[in-house]
Amino acid sequence: MVRVEQRRLDLHPMFLPVLLALLFIFYAGLIFFYDRSWRAMPDFKNELINGGDVKFSVIVPARNEDANIGDLMNSLQSQTYPNELFEVIVVDDHSTDNTAEIVKSLADSQNNITLIRLQDQQLNSYKKRAIEKGIAASKNEWIVCTDGDCAVPENWLTTYASFIRKKEPVFIAAPVRLVPGIPTTGKKNNHLLYIFQALDFMVLQGITAASVFKKVHSMCNGANLAYKKDVFYEVNGFKGVDDIASGDDMLLMHKIWKKYPKKVNYLKSKETIVETAAAPTWTDFFNQRIRWASKAKHYDDKRIFWVLLLVYLFNLSFPVLAVASFFNLKYLYALLIFWAAKTLIELPFVTSVSKFFNLQKLLKYFFFFQPAHIAYTIISGFLGSFGKYEWKGRMVK
Repeated sequence: MVRVEQRRLDLHPMFLPVLLALLFIFYAGLIFFYDRSWRAMPDFKNELINGGDVKFSVIVPARNEDANIGDLMNSLQSQTYPNELFEVIVVDDHSTDNTAEIVKSLADSQNNITLIRLQDQQLNSYKKRAIEKGIAASKNEWIVCTDGDCAVPENWLTTYASFIRKKEPVFIAAPVRLVPGIPTTGKKNNHLLYIFQALDFMVLQGITAASVFKKVHSMCNGANLAYKKDVFYEVNGFKGVDDIASGDDMLLMHKIWKKYPKKVNYLKSKETIVETAAAPTWTDFFNQRIRWASKAKHYDDKRIFWVLLLVYLFNLSFPVLAVASFFNLKYLYALLIFWAAKTLIELPFVTSVSKFFNLQKLLKYFFFFQPAHIAYTIISGFLGSFGKYEWKGRMVK
């Protein structure tokens, strides 16, 4: 009888510790880079005193926002910027509530407000189509985008105009802060959910600012950005990404960056912080984050792909350690050390960003929300690539 020797592939006992150490070192270096970049970026000072000459078209795609759209419109009509230098175009995306009626009543009394009703059906990205319709109807050279559940500060457009005069950009990303959302009928606001979202979103905003300032990769948020109308058409707008449900902000930004890499800027100013409503339920929150994650596989910007992969693998190391601890208790100690070390490395960056957004009071929750943050990063990242989600009453693949 011929004896066949079976060999078992054994990993070196140091393989997992070395791999985890490398992930930690790279992640720590990334956070340190973001922290230094954020701190190096000066706050922009508005130097525009008397009027201005930059003309804006504010585009607002809106679907079922009757609880919020009034606040946005009031904040837009309270701008310190001259009314004759900007228009507001609200594109109603097949709302089933009173959104369109509220805007129409305002448009009847304000000559710089226009309501457009989206007629297109069976799209995968209604929001991109709504923005295209708004831009096509716009009269001015600069497009400024925000959302129907937002409110803008009174010096928002004045500061944008001052920044445009001084920096001469073609694309501007600007800050956004979460505020507690209006609860759904019969439900109270989940305070812990808001705190968790606000911390997570604040960190994303700091990373966005640092990334754009150092021009390492393209990040922005559709609730607060601006670009030149002719540049939008020069890069063929959303063509090539128009079948992707999300990405009306970052995917467009990268198209413009490829054409004008030195003219894509971040406007770091408290005068331009747009407030947007937090998701009222955990289901809404996960659907939102899955929607954001779903565009990752479509990024033409490979720089951000490697960053996202590093962050995902680093977070994935925590459940790996948790499983390994059932076989060897030393991995439980490693898990606890990683948890504390992750917090300590991120804390200086988070503290600095929280001061800008005036959210320092939330820092006391930062350590305790780390496990929830790790879990949601892994789940939303996975479902964003392979799952589907519901958004604004629509199921999206």
